[in-house]
Amino acid sequence: MNRSSGVLMSLSSLPSPYGIGTMGKSAYEFVDFLKAAGQRYWQLLPLVPTGAGDSPYSSFSTFAGNPYFIDLDMLVKDKLLKAKEITACDWGDDPEQVDYGKMYEQRPALLRRAFERGRETFAGELAAFRQANRWVETYGLYMAVKAHFDMKPWTEWPEEDIRLHRDHAVRRWSEELRGEIEYYIFVQFLFFRQWDKLKEYAHNKGVQFIGDIPIYVALDSADVWSEPQFFQLDEKNVPKAVAGVPPDPFTADGQLWGNPLYNWDALERDGFGWWIRRVEGAQKLYDVIRIDHFRGFESYWSVPYGETTAKNGTWMPGPGMKLVGVLTSWFHDLSFIAEDLGYITEGVQKLVRDSGMPGMKILEFAFDAHGDSAYLPHCIPYNSVCYLGTHDNDTVMGWLKTTGKHDRDFAARYMHITDDEGWCWGMIRAGMATCADLFVVQMQDLLELGGEARMNVPGKPSGNWRWRMLPGKADKALAKKLALYTRTFRR
Repeated sequence: MNRSSGVLMSLSSLPSPYGIGTMGKSAYEFVDFLKAAGQRYWQLLPLVPTGAGDSPYSSFSTFAGNPYFIDLDMLVKDKLLKAKEITACDWGDDPEQVDYGKMYEQRPALLRRAFERGRETFAGELAAFRQANRWVETYGLYMAVKAHFDMKPWTEWPEEDIRLHRDHAVRRWSEELRGEIEYYIFVQFLFFRQWDKLKEYAHNKGVQFIGDIPIYVALDSADVWSEPQFFQLDEKNVPKAVAGVPPDPFTADGQLWGNPLYNWDALERDGFGWWIRRVEGAQKLYDVIRIDHFRGFESYWSVPYGETTAKNGTWMPGPGMKLVGVLTSWFHDLSFIAEDLGYITEGVQKLVRDSGMPGMKILEFAFDAHGDSAYLPHCIPYNSVCYLGTHDNDTVMGWLKTTGKHDRDFAARYMHITDDEGWCWGMIRAGMATCADLFVVQMQDLLELGGEARMNVPGKPSGNWRWRMLPGKADKALAKKLALYTRTFRR
């Protein structure tokens, strides 16, 4: 990865008249903004369907695209929808917040109309898509059965045979729900059709995409339901233990994520084929893949199933270089980023070094007036990625309000913050100037927004992932300013 910079901006945060950002006009305009600003990367949050708490890190599938991101105006151009059908919907009244309840209520009816009108028109393209994306058959069946059982998690489906994914039940339900399966597959076809066009446009502008692979998948997902042998489940496919992180100075109970843990022995016996297929799926979306919670490959926090907090967990050994080496050798032409944050041991540091992947450095973690930090700008090495903060951090302006005076004064001295430049752009300057190969800034910090624009508060079960940018904010003046900083520091 050459010396460069980019912007972190969730697709959901783009402006649009339909309640959430999409792969339509605003996405193309944002690519143009990045090009004008001299940026080479657009870092996204996962593009998968959102699950519990509206989180893109808890999805019904690790392969599927989020139907909310399908642009409705493009479906009008394809003669799959009528403009009046879209404008008749209630998309909410706050342009700075996604109303996921409205999305859940309004989107499916429109997409079903598109399906009915387009299933024959696009029959040839749809067949080719199904052939190239075999995972979509399992996903379509899973979603169809889930809808049949009132969207209950598969662990609560009343018929045991399909709940346990037995072959005869899979065949029977595939026949009985064929129409519903076709609908869910068609929606995925629409998503990837629009994404491929956006990705081609971005590449022609010199912009590439960075995207996340969350280390864990949701229990309520097609992935766990269809291949339970690769997870720590009992004979009834109930988890034996679940994922989380231990208590720390910020969370006395730790974080109980609840994801099923991997059966690493079974995965290794399979040659880590499940992980290879997963990265192949992500490669169709992204040019660079950030592996979330990379430290879980070295060791992971295992919490007995049924615990209400993460306190009573145990560190267990992960696959280490046995898996990481397979991924880096199999995908030798793909770039990875190791999200090596959190509780980091010498073993985790060694795994990052052995992998060759760049790790992450967060400037909001750097400024302790009474101690040293590896995140201070002068300590940040080559082969790393520098951020002011990520989606899990507050904005710079929000961070300032919770930072003690001594630390804030130290940061101001260190970075030579002035009233004219301000905190956000002063920190952007400091990050740009580091030796890190890549510098990434959140769009919220380019806009100098406060804590109300924070994307996620870890451990908070609801109210996250909602921030949206107002129309016209990514303008020519902002692009010109960012381009100047980018050229100054040779990015």
